Amino acid sequence: MGLFKYLKEKFSRKDKTQTEVVEEVTTSLNDDKIAKNIAKPQQNSKENIDKYEEGLSKSRKTFADKLSNLSKKYKKVNKDYFDDLEETLIEADIGVEFTLKIIQDLFEYAKQHKIDEIDELNEQLIDMLFANYMKDEEKLLKEIRFEEGKTTVALIVGVNGVGKTTSIAKLAYRYKNLGKKIAIVAADTFRAGAKEQLKVWADRVGVDLISGKDNQDPASVVFEALRKSKSENYDLIIIDTAGRLQNKINLMNELAKINRVIDKELSSSIKETFLIIDATTGQNGVKQARSFFDVTSLSGIIITKMDGTSKGGIILAIRNELNIPVRFIGLGEKMDDLQPFDLEKYLYSLCIGK
Repeated sequence: MGLFKYLKEKFSRKDKTQTEVVEEVTTSLNDDKIAKNIAKPQQNSKENIDKYEEGLSKSRKTFADKLSNLSKKYKKVNKDYFDDLEETLIEADIGVEFTLKIIQDLFEYAKQHKIDEIDELNEQLIDMLFANYMKDEEKLLKEIRFEEGKTTVALIVGVNGVGKTTSIAKLAYRYKNLGKKIAIVAADTFRAGAKEQLKVWADRVGVDLISGKDNQDPASVVFEALRKSKSENYDLIIIDTAGRLQNKINLMNELAKINRVIDKELSSSIKETFLIIDATTGQNGVKQARSFFDVTSLSGIIITKMDGTSKGGIILAIRNELNIPVRFIGLGEKMDDLQPFDLEKYLYSLCIGK
């Protein structure tokens, strides 16, 4: 059994608990790497996939439907099938480089195993997408990390207009509901209205906002916030930063200065740096990721507006090109629609689904 059948079993069967389904299909998976890395839920737990299916519905219509149409269009695997599959993957924004690699691997697999059935190769494709994402799986964290008695710092970077402010609010909402004491830090001091927007969201969510004066040095605002975090015992400080990419040197210097302040004031604490990417920008999002990757160490991606794009393969492109995991995924406009990224739910909703 391959991953395709595993996902259908896991998210479709209602007659058994999810743990029973996972144990049953895991033992029959042919790929040891996949079997090792699929999720093992708690006994009697439920896998709520509704948000993923709803959020990825546009992408599924253009990707899963096209895969299905290939099965109808071609009776057997041939060159035209691979050409159409290549076009489908590129249109899904999986990226040209990754697409060419997958097509070549799939061609070699079909040749080696003497496979000419379209459905079988389509299923093998999903296995390959999973396996590629799971490289360096020790880096695949999801939730923000915490350490007892210490403040975790989440530094948020990204260009203006990608949903940075609302993502910060949704992160604060999520972890406040998990019992954490949160403060948002308004360190984008040069953008008009940035502080006021964060104030509205902080009040709405019910968390503290730490801000300085307009045009104040961002690093000094962060310094004051970290000093306050020590005295008031915050569990999580979420820092908004400037979203300007016009001058990479200035951006690098600003982020470097903020990082030095954090390292000095909270040297033993956990620091996360999240890049916000708007999924609707497609390959421009990969270019943005590369620009920020060049100037600061990233611990993960928060990808927004997945419900607004038909090109949901952008997640796979980012992972393949930069080896950075997506940590959170925005599947709608509600406060709880920012979800920890789940590769199984993502692949099911993108490639199979309803």
